[in-house]
Amino acid sequence: MKLVTLSHAGAEAVGAVEQQDVVVLPPPPSGHGIVGWLQQPAQQLAQAAAQARANPASVLRLSEAKLLPAVPRPGKIVCLGLNYADHAAEGGHKKPEYPSFFLRVPSSLAAHGQPLLRPRVSDRFDYEAELAVVIGRRGRHLDEGNALEIVAGYTCFNDGSLRDYQRKTTQWTIGKNFDRTGPLGPWVVPASELPPGAAGLKIESRLNGQAMQSSNTSNMLFPVVETLCLLTEVMTLEPGDVIAMGTPSGVGYARNPPVFMKAGDRIEIDIEKIGVLSNPIVDEEA
Repeated sequence: MKLVTLSHAGAEAVGAVEQQDVVVLPPPPSGHGIVGWLQQPAQQLAQAAAQARANPASVLRLSEAKLLPAVPRPGKIVCLGLNYADHAAEGGHKKPEYPSFFLRVPSSLAAHGQPLLRPRVSDRFDYEAELAVVIGRRGRHLDEGNALEIVAGYTCFNDGSLRDYQRKTTQWTIGKNFDRTGPLGPWVVPASELPPGAAGLKIESRLNGQAMQSSNTSNMLFPVVETLCLLTEVMTLEPGDVIAMGTPSGVGYARNPPVFMKAGDRIEIDIEKIGVLSNPIVDEEA
């Protein structure tokens, strides 16, 4: 089952996607928001969706629903750089011995279908197709045997990057946190419905319908389990945190000539068995 976060009747709600419809769910029995429902057994989630469908006011056309970022306000958004060997190589980097971790902030997120903002201060707005991990339970000092137990689900992420600002310092944070540059969604697929660690899934980006990146999540240098183990050596991961797992080769800055997103473009992130995250590009108003 696919779960979305949406705005409904003036409030934030969670919906279950059923073909071309969204069934708005009641608040989860424990926890809150989309993570609260992802923490519930699949049977309980299915029962809640069936009961909600009986109320016509709870059923919307997916095309008409006002979606929000799949996880609207993550406590932490931890991102990996250089997590595919071919992407590291195209940027002139050696294969890393340890992940290049950096952070994003919630104000940088966007929803599926929402226009992304190319900021007024830069025209070097690049795309990055990424798998995103949604955390459902607290975890610290995880190991290979229990790391996946804290994963609630997976979704698509576009780590939209302003390359000139990214390179103003040795840290990448400033180029990765412009407002409304990082769409997350369109929905979250429960971890139980995907291969362990979401391994073996085709991942692709398309700019105006043209494939720009095409790889497989099995090509990650630091897979989900290893990444969670390394992160929880340092910090406690909490429900609602999001981990963005890095991007394969084919990004715009490494092309000859470079290709950057501009107003009027549409960028799509497509991950097998998860879905397609699609956004138009607009210029930030002066």
